[in-house]
Amino acid sequence: MSDTQLTARAATPLLEIIRNIKPDQLDAPTPCAEYDVRRLLNHLLFWGPSLEGAARKETVPPPAESDSAVDLTGGDWAADVETQLNRIVDAWSKPRAWAGTTHMGGPTELPAALVGGMVLSELVVHGWDLAKATGQHLVVADDVAGEVHKEVTKTATLGREMGAYGPEVPVPASSSTVDRVLGLTGRDPAWTP
Repeated sequence: MSDTQLTARAATPLLEIIRNIKPDQLDAPTPCAEYDVRRLLNHLLFWGPSLEGAARKETVPPPAESDSAVDLTGGDWAADVETQLNRIVDAWSKPRAWAGTTHMGGPTELPAALVGGMVLSELVVHGWDLAKATGQHLVVADDVAGEVHKEVTKTATLGREMGAYGPEVPVPASSSTVDRVLGLTGRDPAWTP
């Protein structure tokens, strides 16, 4: 399975979760302490163009200094998130997206494969966040989960230094691959609202 196919397969469960979020769930807490459901959807919309641009080797700065400075969830937020995720999948479905270097909204040049791995991780981890917050269950294919685990293992320390991940949550080695990913990102797989 190539990275280009994994992106679409990582996005599919997230899209299903988003389609099933009810408007009265937008204020529900998520496993990301700083985000409720609305703010997490806003986060996906905020960073989506930058992640899409990274695949095309275009620097697309986010619309503000932080995702808390804008609210992009007005109107038909579900359709907007779905459209943005489909654009990300389309952009990362091209083999050239994974080659060479790129930028993720800022001036720092990064290996494109590293950014692509971060995109896979975002799709799966935030899919889980939204699923847990809204009483749904995220189903991730084994090969997708394995690839995300490999990527998060490589970037966990950097993610914690950047504040993207919390302190590692110990998870038994016998746990599912997704649960081990969650622990690496600072999430408790047993989290409940």
